[in-house]
Amino acid sequence: MKLFEKMKLLFNKHSFTSAIIVAGGTGSRMSSDIPKQHMTVDGIELVARTLITFESCALIDEIIVVCREGENDIYENYKQTYGITKLTRTVCGGATRQESVLCGFEAVDSRCKYVAIHDAVRCLIDVTDIENTLNAAYKYHAATAATRVYDTVKLADENGFISDTIDRDKVFLASTPQVFKHDLYMTAAYSAKKDGAVVTDDNALAERLGFKIKLVACEHPNIKITTPCDMETAKAIIESKKREI
Repeated sequence: MKLFEKMKLLFNKHSFTSAIIVAGGTGSRMSSDIPKQHMTVDGIELVARTLITFESCALIDEIIVVCREGENDIYENYKQTYGITKLTRTVCGGATRQESVLCGFEAVDSRCKYVAIHDAVRCLIDVTDIENTLNAAYKYHAATAATRVYDTVKLADENGFISDTIDRDKVFLASTPQVFKHDLYMTAAYSAKKDGAVVTDDNALAERLGFKIKLVACEHPNIKITTPCDMETAKAIIESKKREI
């Protein structure tokens, strides 16, 4: 982003926005004793890369990390090592991602008007994509980062045969951050808790109550690092970015 654009963001008023970084994974598919969020790529821990990016986003006012029990000291070290001044709290997560996000939500500052929920291991997220998603949420009250699908998409029937071809211009893969107006998310999250509804992402909490969510296509890679192969892909992406500088 150009300097004058960053300065404009700094001086423009925006609603107080809290980033909730979900970092409670175990990394079982990594075949490692180290939780995947603490594994390093190009010398920096995955979650630290995420924190550095959200720290540099002018529209983010505070960062809450939802972590594993006993990891608070690790994040204090990250704050000191990488200069993460916006990290205000670390809280332990629940039994599921849905419960963990709610733990983070309950820890946000009382001034919070919007929450941006992000997976710690989507550490390649670009500041521009965060800002684009936030600005869409400020306008529409809810927005999610997403990736366009370029392959031809087929719908299968119950026997595994093609039943239809989907218009790929209307197909997106949901990613994070997923951003919501505070009161909208509060209504959606506690309604799901009351009803015992289990969902796969935070968008679905809002969807089940009929709230509209704006899709924002990412302009840069935003993969979720889950397997050793993903680590190699992340390394390649980082090296490519270095060559562009």
